[in-house]
Amino acid sequence: MAYKKVFLKPGKEDSLRRFHPWVFSGALARVEGEPEEGEVVDVYTSKKEFIACGHYQIGSIAVRVLSFKQETIDADFWKRRLQVAKDLRVALGLIGNPKNNTYRLVHGEGDNLPGLIIDVYDHTAVMQAHSAGMHMDRLAIADALDAVMGDVVQHIYYKSETTLPYKADLVAIENGFLKGGSPENVAMENGLLFHVDWLKGQKTGFFVDQRENRALLERYAHGRSVLNMFCYTGGFSFYAMRGGAKLVHSVDSSAKAIDLTNENVKLNFPGDDRHQAYAEDAFKYLDRMGDQYDLIILDPPAFAKHRDALRNALRGYTKLNAKAFEKIRPGGILFTFSCSQVVSKQDFRNAVFTAAAQSGRSVRILHQLTQPGDHPVNIYHPEGEYLKGLVLYVE
Repeated sequence: MAYKKVFLKPGKEDSLRRFHPWVFSGALARVEGEPEEGEVVDVYTSKKEFIACGHYQIGSIAVRVLSFKQETIDADFWKRRLQVAKDLRVALGLIGNPKNNTYRLVHGEGDNLPGLIIDVYDHTAVMQAHSAGMHMDRLAIADALDAVMGDVVQHIYYKSETTLPYKADLVAIENGFLKGGSPENVAMENGLLFHVDWLKGQKTGFFVDQRENRALLERYAHGRSVLNMFCYTGGFSFYAMRGGAKLVHSVDSSAKAIDLTNENVKLNFPGDDRHQAYAEDAFKYLDRMGDQYDLIILDPPAFAKHRDALRNALRGYTKLNAKAFEKIRPGGILFTFSCSQVVSKQDFRNAVFTAAAQSGRSVRILHQLTQPGDHPVNIYHPEGEYLKGLVLYVE
């Protein structure tokens, strides 16, 4: 199929030769044939050599690359890409595991499908488009998903109202089922049950990326008093309880999140009085709490969505961690995270280092954490490594 063409300025093909999946608008010399937002275009060098094809869009990223080969983006293309993604999750032991039916099936650039996220919760796949192109192709992708996943996925829920680029001149987007439709919203992760709010919840309804870090926390929880800050739906809390924590307190500024946390704890530990949840601002809670905790989890929402917010974000991470260092009991363990893509591993570590120095406590790093294998990082797209975490021992 003949696609419309975009031509690069001289020398601007170097990143594509290194298989980086983005073409920035500043690299374009000219665009032929007025492609619509979300349309597939072929990308050519200044010497008129084909180099890639991908979804065209208005904004700083002009093309998200789907292939470095000249090929038609059709039903077979989507099936091939989804099959490769599925094979990886089978290799990771996530598909067909009787104790786990929660995983990310497609992680954007990490699965060579920039702008597309698909999370699976039991028999429901929640699909999210972060680009106009993936939105335009949603029905073809849903058909391919149906073909590749078979009975594993019986319902496909589309949830992109808040994730599509606001500059895209798209007709009002509505969330809803593209296939099936189930009120069942309980999934399992490592043998623990939880409700998923894919209708109104953040992201696709649960933070799948912390699965392995929650399992690590479980190993440290025995006999400890645990504080789970920014608990969202309580993931770290119910792992801590299964790990034998003495008490677990969950804190989130959202009352809805606290309701879900309480429901999730009840699902796994009905009638267990070790858990209490508080709908309260994190900093206010940290200010007023005593020194009763010897295991604290800090997993805040992204403090920086873009470069301009970086300095303020780093100040926020320093302030937050300083409070935890000040209050945590001697011999305490701190799990601290950043999910901001623009905050590098080194930036985050420096912010936590500054907080530790301000507290004057002796602090040692036990683990350096990142995202799990179903959130792979494309080696040609290091920006995909967004989740950073440290497990610290505080004397």
